[in-house]
Amino acid sequence: MTRPIGYFVHHQGRGHAERCAAVVNALPAAQPVTVFSARPDMFPAFTRPVEVIALPSLFEATGEEDINDHTAAPETVHCAPLGWPGIRRAMARLAAWFDSANPVLMISDVSAEVAQLARLCSVPHVKVLQHGLRDDPGHQAAYDGAVGLLCPAARALAQPDWPERHLAKTHFAGGLGVDVQRPDASRRAAARAALGVPADQRLVVVMSGGGGTGFASAPFGIAARAMPETAFITIGQMARDWHATEPANLQHHGWVENAADYLAAADMVVASTGNTTCHQILAAESPWLAVPEWRYFDEQVEKARALDRAGAAHHLPRFPASAGQWRAAMAETFARHDPLRQRALVDEEAAAGTALWLAGLTQKLLSKTTHKTGDLNDVVHPIRA
Repeated sequence: MTRPIGYFVHHQGRGHAERCAAVVNALPAAQPVTVFSARPDMFPAFTRPVEVIALPSLFEATGEEDINDHTAAPETVHCAPLGWPGIRRAMARLAAWFDSANPVLMISDVSAEVAQLARLCSVPHVKVLQHGLRDDPGHQAAYDGAVGLLCPAARALAQPDWPERHLAKTHFAGGLGVDVQRPDASRRAAARAALGVPADQRLVVVMSGGGGTGFASAPFGIAARAMPETAFITIGQMARDWHATEPANLQHHGWVENAADYLAAADMVVASTGNTTCHQILAAESPWLAVPEWRYFDEQVEKARALDRAGAAHHLPRFPASAGQWRAAMAETFARHDPLRQRALVDEEAAAGTALWLAGLTQKLLSKTTHKTGDLNDVVHPIRA
């Protein structure tokens, strides 16, 4: 019987679940897969049989916490508060599955603690490698203990500080889990018609991601007033500012199911640098002003810097705060736009390539090691002091 692959999926943001579904759907149907997540309802459709097991959240309090936790966490972990029954139950469920299922591989997307738990339970693991300042002992232990690292970005976006020992076992999969179909004039026209945007209207689309609190709306009121001939449409989560006076050429559309249409219709995109957002924009080949949101370990800051180095986006550390700054930022974004560089960072076969890489890993893990038995002269004895 084929030994299963386990897959832990973090439930902050949508990218983890989208990557998981893309990879799992690309694996052979004969390969058993068990997915663990605190949000089983957030996954796109699986096209093959998959066991999904709900876990308690590893970082959200439930009220059952029963220890006055005043101790500092050791540097080898990121989220290990004391006295949380939910964490205890989640880890117990994973450890019990390790014992009963005897998996060939556990994929962690993402948790350094789950990765290290797999290693401590003698289960080979693949750790998803994300951008950010992750030189701390917790991340490094998870990376060092992994049989492979999966980076959902192109090799050209690797950070300069990633060590060679990690790069040597990293599979890069730019665009994994994202629709990366190529843009064309007919799609642009259809998208504009669907959104009610005239063909000759200059359109800036602002994408605010779902992993945090969203962008504040006030900066875009400034931009829209500075450029009344340009239409500004925001999609996603926006934090409305009571002091913002917003003109008619700024519209908030909120959460939408057809973000690809907005990107196809846009002349320029302003967005943060979450993984799904990044690859949607790269695939659309749109001029991009990238402004990172706060995330743990400066994940979006480092992703924005990588995109800027690769010539795929114009990175600013914060939004322009005046009309003049907005005009200058937009002019620079258009001037630096290089659609060929953007397209080179997405792989239309990312899921299939990742499935092949995982198959190679499992084959290597399950290969029998032959031990030669010879005479006593072949035995190397340790030197005793």
